Amino acid sequence: MSTLLEVSGVSVSFDGFKAINNLSFQIAEAEMRAIIGPNGAGKTTFMDIVTGKTKPDEGVVIWGEKSISLLKMSESQIARAGIGRKFQRPTVFEEQSVYDNLAMALKDKRSPWDVLFFRPDKQGAEKIEAIAAQVGLSDQLHRLSGELSHGQKQWLEIGMLLSQDPRLLLVDEPAAGMSPAERDHTTEILREAAKTRAVVVVEHDMDFVRKLGCKVTVLHEGSVLAEGSLDHVTSNQDVIDVYLGR
Repeated sequence: MSTLLEVSGVSVSFDGFKAINNLSFQIAEAEMRAIIGPNGAGKTTFMDIVTGKTKPDEGVVIWGEKSISLLKMSESQIARAGIGRKFQRPTVFEEQSVYDNLAMALKDKRSPWDVLFFRPDKQGAEKIEAIAAQVGLSDQLHRLSGELSHGQKQWLEIGMLLSQDPRLLLVDEPAAGMSPAERDHTTEILREAAKTRAVVVVEHDMDFVRKLGCKVTVLHEGSVLAEGSLDHVTSNQDVIDVYLGR
């Protein structure tokens, strides 16, 4: 399977502190990956670099089959190239219905004015219903988003990202604050999404990572400490010392 994203030799410092230190990371076209590591390991900075929010001091970030450098692109260009990011706190339009949130997110070149008066065509409406089914919100389409539970808002935001057809989905701590049933459903959503695109999940919850059943990358002090199955990395003495033994 071909590499979709390749980060190589990337470093970035903030006020003399090296947040990312000679980091190298690869993910394939349709692959799920979990990133774990202690606070300050560089997990958020890694996502900031991939999405263009932070420019590294050195290194390369290469995207897609045409080997495009993401470092030359703005945040909006990177988003349009197919990289979607979900932050830890869900950001949905609470005064709008679930349906309207998904409609606004559909991947179309529209001005803000168009978005306000946008009504999806038949194809768009079918896509909205398919995504609502995928994230488990088919019976909530006409509810105001502000009325949803925390878990449902997270699913809606994942659905809004999926509406944009990203080739890479970066998801930050999706299981935080969820009930066990909601967490199980979130696992299913992400595993399904990873059949057709790359999904990177930053997570602290080891039970959740185990349920994802994917390759795990452990970051420590801005570089990769270990990589492999969850059992492989959690039996690594370095990982136990810096992360699990705390």
